[in-house]
Amino acid sequence: MTAPDTDFDPDDNFEHAFGRPAQIDEEDALETLVWQFMLLVNPGDEDAAMQQFAAWQETSGAAESDDELAAGLLDATDWKSGFRVDESDPAAAIDVLGELAARWDLRIDWGVEDPGDDEFLADAEVPSLIGTAFDRLREHHYTLWTWEPETGVHAGWFTHSRDDDAMRMLVPALGLPLRPGAA
Repeated sequence: MTAPDTDFDPDDNFEHAFGRPAQIDEEDALETLVWQFMLLVNPGDEDAAMQQFAAWQETSGAAESDDELAAGLLDATDWKSGFRVDESDPAAAIDVLGELAARWDLRIDWGVEDPGDDEFLADAEVPSLIGTAFDRLREHHYTLWTWEPETGVHAGWFTHSRDDDAMRMLVPALGLPLRPGAA
């Protein structure tokens, strides 16, 4: 019987019992996370996820900061599976949220007969509209995730509510400060 050819290390005396740790390629890891994100924000639509992932790779695949990554994700998904609206433009918020909801044959009830009415829009605030959209989407098992990429701008994505835990785990890994609704 021969002794193992590993030296005893009092700080890590079990190192030899486990194989060498896998080397993780940071670029591949980021692409994997972004791909998972695209699948979550395009529930049941892998083709759209693939197109948006390809668009992200072309424009932002080499993002060096969380801000660049987030901007690239918004650019690749804007008006497809995500949105970005100015706080002073409730009409645009109603349009984009309505269009995104229509992807799943949903209609957001804004609580008025005509959400495009000038009187309604004059009193409407984007955070309030996002809150309404969040509530209406939850009734159909979808979650609206939002954040403020810059002052006065609201952005976000829809996911299926069964994927809430996955989003909560994924977005910190991507450095995105997303939260459900307008919370």
